[in-house]
Amino acid sequence: MQEFAAAFAVFIALHSIPAIPALRSRIISIVGRPAYFVIYSVISTAVLVWVFRAALMLDYIPLWDFRPWQAIATFVLAPVGIFLVIAGLLSDNPLSISLARGSTPGAIVSITRHPVLWGFFLWAAGHVIVNGDLRSLLLFGGFALFAIGGIPMAEKRAQRRLGAGWATVAAGTSNVPLLGALTGQMKPRFDMRLGVGALATTALVVWLLVAGHSYLFGTDPLSLLG
Repeated sequence: MQEFAAAFAVFIALHSIPAIPALRSRIISIVGRPAYFVIYSVISTAVLVWVFRAALMLDYIPLWDFRPWQAIATFVLAPVGIFLVIAGLLSDNPLSISLARGSTPGAIVSITRHPVLWGFFLWAAGHVIVNGDLRSLLLFGGFALFAIGGIPMAEKRAQRRLGAGWATVAAGTSNVPLLGALTGQMKPRFDMRLGVGALATTALVVWLLVAGHSYLFGTDPLSLLG
């Protein structure tokens, strides 16, 4: 448990760097933007592997029995979450986390202002539902809480960064996914990066279902439907 707690603490600390503009800017000024993203991505991947490894070393303690509806919920939530993360990272979005730097929000914001955080939350929540053991609850539940807890902070950072222009940029968007569309406050949009995100998500999900998930984690998701 101590190694898992340490790994997760490092994960949180590492992913807090982008939330501290002064620290992030200082690092970029030293190593350069391209090197920053490469180094950050490599370290983030290594820490994520450490978190999963430490979680798998914990004792298996069942908490609830498996039900077929849990698998269905995961097969819905996880792909939707993956799509929001991929499309969110690819799309221009000055309102939240994004790898793109455009000042005009892409079509992804017609779903939610914070696609990456909501996507990470939905992916993690889906895995909490289907895995009824303590270590999965700690791992994926921790991810879900980290993501959902980051949304209010992302809102405040965007408002502070954009100042008076925040209301204009955020017009026609909503924090909660699809809330604006359901209430009629905004119209669904589509652009190329949203399409690329959908195609990439489809390819990744198919690979995970066919062989990837079994190869990486030793479990076949399709067996849950049997």
